[in-house]
Amino acid sequence: MKIFSKDEIEVLINALNFTKIEGELIPIITQDQKTNEVLMIAFANKAAIKKSLETGYMHYYSRSRQEMWKKGETSGHLQEIKEIVIDCDNDSILMKVKQIGAACHEGYYSCFYRTFHDGKFNEIRPRIFDPKDIYRK
Repeated sequence: MKIFSKDEIEVLINALNFTKIEGELIPIITQDQKTNEVLMIAFANKAAIKKSLETGYMHYYSRSRQEMWKKGETSGHLQEIKEIVIDCDNDSILMKVKQIGAACHEGYYSCFYRTFHDGKFNEIRPRIFDPKDIYRK
């Protein structure tokens, strides 16, 4: 079992963004259907889930923007739904998808591209694209 030092704990805790869930939102874990790699976690409201099921492509709810969004709408990096798995309490959803392009807005295939080891964040995956090339505002 790994025990972390007080300094390591402080670094990690200070790097995390803690927010409370507001409204009727459910966590969505999105996973690559072929490799089972976890691509991302986000939230959805009823409208986003309905839109996902109607279109076959993932839609989520942005807590920061307070609006529904289609994954890949700007980048073209869509998530085609292949399987839906519901947890035992019906309060979380695992969506298995065909990922087209990268899932992460930072340019990585998965949002989980870093490890935390010896008090540092270490990239373990290559960047697929430069976000500045796609998300110009």
